[in-house]
Amino acid sequence: MVQFQEHIITELLEDSNGGLVVTSAGLGLHKLISSLFLLHHHSHGCLLILSATPSQKASILRNYENVTQSQISDEVQNSPSEITSDLPANQRLSLYSSGGILFITSRILIVDLLTRRLPTTAVAGLVVLNAHLLSDTSTEAFIVRILRSTNRDLYVRAFSDRPHSMVSGFAKAERTLKCLFLRKLHLWPRFQVYVSQDLERDPPEVVDIRVPMSTYMIGIQKAVIEVMDACLKEMRKTNKVDVEDLTVENGLFKSFDEIVRRQLDPIWHTLGKRTKQLVSDLRTLRKLLDYVVRYDAVTYLKYLDSLRASESFRSVWIFAESSYKIFEYAKKRVYHFGRSDSGKLGQIKTASTKKRKLNDNKKDEDQSTSTENRVVLEEVLEEPPKWKVLLDVLVEIQEERDKRALSGEEKDHLGEGDDNGIVLVACKDEHSCMQLEDCITNGPQKVMREEWEKYLLSKVQLQALPKRNAKKAKEPKGFGVLDGVVATASGKKAEVSSISKQEHDALMAAASEISKRINKDTNAEDGDQKHVDDGGFGKGKGKGKKKKSSAGEKTNNDVAPTDKAMDDGFFDEVFLRKHDQGLDAESSRETKKLPPVVFYALESDKKILDILKPSTIIAYHPDIAFVREVEIYKAENPSRNIKVYFLFYEDSTEVQKFEASVRRENGAFESLIRQKSLMMIPVDQDGCCLGLDSSNEPQSVISQNLITRKAGGRREAEKEIQVIVDMREFMSSLPNVLHQKGMRIIPVTLEVGDYILSPLICVERKSIQDLFGSFASGRLYHQVEMMSRYYRIPVLLIEFSQDKSFSFQSASEIGDDVTPNSIISKLSLLVLHFPRLRIIWSRSLHATAEIFASLKANQDEPDEVKAIRVGVPSEEGVIENDVRAENYNTSAVELLRRLPGVTDSNYRVMMDGCKSLAELAILPMERLAELMGGQKAAKMLRDFLDAKYPTLL
Repeated sequence: MVQFQEHIITELLEDSNGGLVVTSAGLGLHKLISSLFLLHHHSHGCLLILSATPSQKASILRNYENVTQSQISDEVQNSPSEITSDLPANQRLSLYSSGGILFITSRILIVDLLTRRLPTTAVAGLVVLNAHLLSDTSTEAFIVRILRSTNRDLYVRAFSDRPHSMVSGFAKAERTLKCLFLRKLHLWPRFQVYVSQDLERDPPEVVDIRVPMSTYMIGIQKAVIEVMDACLKEMRKTNKVDVEDLTVENGLFKSFDEIVRRQLDPIWHTLGKRTKQLVSDLRTLRKLLDYVVRYDAVTYLKYLDSLRASESFRSVWIFAESSYKIFEYAKKRVYHFGRSDSGKLGQIKTASTKKRKLNDNKKDEDQSTSTENRVVLEEVLEEPPKWKVLLDVLVEIQEERDKRALSGEEKDHLGEGDDNGIVLVACKDEHSCMQLEDCITNGPQKVMREEWEKYLLSKVQLQALPKRNAKKAKEPKGFGVLDGVVATASGKKAEVSSISKQEHDALMAAASEISKRINKDTNAEDGDQKHVDDGGFGKGKGKGKKKKSSAGEKTNNDVAPTDKAMDDGFFDEVFLRKHDQGLDAESSRETKKLPPVVFYALESDKKILDILKPSTIIAYHPDIAFVREVEIYKAENPSRNIKVYFLFYEDSTEVQKFEASVRRENGAFESLIRQKSLMMIPVDQDGCCLGLDSSNEPQSVISQNLITRKAGGRREAEKEIQVIVDMREFMSSLPNVLHQKGMRIIPVTLEVGDYILSPLICVERKSIQDLFGSFASGRLYHQVEMMSRYYRIPVLLIEFSQDKSFSFQSASEIGDDVTPNSIISKLSLLVLHFPRLRIIWSRSLHATAEIFASLKANQDEPDEVKAIRVGVPSEEGVIENDVRAENYNTSAVELLRRLPGVTDSNYRVMMDGCKSLAELAILPMERLAELMGGQKAAKMLRDFLDAKYPTLL
């Protein structure tokens, strides 16, 4: 453990109540937490860990095992356990009583607390991870409130390594402290004195390598930034967002989407389609900027093709002035298309002539055709510049090691006798790791060719799919950008269309030939190991090392530039010009020895440095959190010489993003330091003033006035307000808000409804997203039918989010017609079908709690035992409390509603006016007209009832 981490623990232990710790990303938070576990003793009670993600859990457990192994003590600490929903209640109770360290989900814990399975005195403390995600309505806040109200000695320690998330919104840090009933905020940025001293005392050796981008990569990056800037200018015109936040630098981060949506959510329904699309487009453009430096040219082109297909008619950015350059440059990185003589397509043959020649199977005609008329698809297959630099760095590392081995300096260099010699390469994602591994194994040229052939084969597979709406695909719609060219004049439309078609046909011809060749090889060598590899390659897979290697060898043998079949061309008029550059360099590289390399995906969030203990680290995709992890690793191993290589694309958004992330984190901590100095912490912030009912809500004015109207003004003993809640509802925050209002929450498993307010009132709660999904699946119809069957007052609660618009759609989108896709039409049909259904519209969680309180006024409290039995058949198959079966003969009601003249508006009056169908049949005409609301309807029914049954003679 580094010294500053000991300072953090010491600060935390000073306050027995606990505290909130906010650190910079990558400062060993998981090691800190696992070290705190050592201070826990089972005699104090159990220690509960909340809100841990699977990767965080694995990292904490691994660090805890390492710490316990290094600790020499007589008593062996028990490893932390995990409580899941699979464990029965009695096993959970025994784990709580054991006083161990337990990972648990907030949903399981809150249910066990409310059902009193977990005695609050058995809990020594809570450790809450990802504190930046908490709010006053979160389940974690609910848990802390219940525990604080009955256990004064409980400590709560919350942690976060996302400082920028702790400053989003108004007084986020102060509100987080309030909901956890904490008084101390501990801030540990990278620039804190203790941290900087420990990490800069003996820093690792750093080599910063700036790799120049290719011309086309620079062009793509510039075009994307121009388009992004144009989209941001469009957004500024709405006058509904904070202009200061709308910068290209902010647009490089994922949190930019949150910034924009947080500002636009309350007025989302008033925005036009164009503004909504701009929000989505900015997300796409950020990905385009990120992917151009992360992925190879072919993968990038494939991604652009998918965007063109999915977003072409909706997106705003595609029609921006510079967008065509993105597609054009991406294509030029992979292939050039043109005439074999001049590279121009001005006098190219027509598509029909070309088709006839493409379908001709006679290969002899190819020789008679002049080369000047051939359409050339020239492979470029531009390799990412970082690939070559990475290989050079690895060769250089091995050469240095060989020199040291000869001079006998290896042990001194590595220190402590650790000579595994592993080189760790850190990439952003798994795809990059696998591709770089393939690049080292087979060479960059083979990897690019493999990706190129996969790309062509995917074209064949796409062509083979059945076409929908074939008639519509006559001409590209809108601007010519969609085909990678700009139609500057109307007279050029035919030429542009012809060029695009020629290019597509050339790609299809190349793809078909590769597909045929692979099928031929597969059939020829059926049952051989090569057959297995070829089959995997043909399907576009090849993720395993062996399969990739075999595919690469096959590609090199079968698609070599000297291959006669390929040099002759695929078909008569189209031939593929091979990209044969770099083969000499590759063959010379293969003779050089490379060190053992391990690839690590940063997105996996696994703390791998302590496991592998590498002596050399290459940050292929630099990340601020990983940089801090390397600094911690070096501080923990001061005697070990560690060399770090940073690979940056020069003048790229990759550099800007890295530098901006440092500035953003520092700015967040400066803001938190200011907030901490001005923060007003209430005296009872530690929860000492919480009562047993844990209700902090002041008494309403109405209830106070009611007291004064009674003789003596004495308050009567208030009865406990109870709400029965379905277990599944604890995924939402409503039970927490109801508990804040002073209601007692009884969690049970309900077959019918989500909330039981009284023996008569059953509520089915739907959020907006859930409402749309329930209508689509038909689940809502069944739920309302069950509620109507078993309860007198079935209620559908439609709950909106407080920070979003209180409407389904804008007024301009509401039409007069009833359509199957309209949510209003669906709700109308639901109410017509279930006349007793009541719909409640709630603006927020707190509004719902107020509505529930008013609905429960003058109502009896619900019975827990009866609520559980509702809808569950007994052993004899009889369902108890079937309100509909008790009050109505359902078969007779269905028959009545099918009689002529009986409508939805009058059948209930008829049921009240006569006791049975037999009585209805003998009612006089005047009484029938009175019940049915008119002579016409009564005569229609009387004629039907009196009509003679036809007989056969």
